[in-house]
Amino acid sequence: MIPNRVNNQKGFSLLEILIAFCILAISLGILLKIFSAGVNTAIVSEDYTAAVQIAESLMAKTGLESALLPGQDSGTENEKYDWQVTISPYMFNPGNIDETSLTVAIFKVKVVVSWDASKAKSRQIELTTIKLVNKTL
Repeated sequence: MIPNRVNNQKGFSLLEILIAFCILAISLGILLKIFSAGVNTAIVSEDYTAAVQIAESLMAKTGLESALLPGQDSGTENEKYDWQVTISPYMFNPGNIDETSLTVAIFKVKVVVSWDASKAKSRQIELTTIKLVNKTL
């Protein structure tokens, strides 16, 4: 009498293992791409935050550390951020106001901070405000 041979193999076939590895590889590729995009976004966000802080600092000290006079000034901060401050007289005429009768002079202050100038995607921010200074009599 020949014993009954039952094929009771338990496990995965080679095809099933290859399909599982393909799914795993595709999933890991997508996850790594998402992660690297998040890191790049964080780096760009950090650059913008630093540039805004530099621009706000320059704007705050304009007119405080030196006289508020028309002109331009420029420089570099942290060997990465190039900045330019432009001060110009602000011209306005709301109605029939005579500007010579005003006791203050009005100046427009524009601060531009740029970085990554050597790369194809140069980035910059621009802040503009109006400042008043007492006229000397």
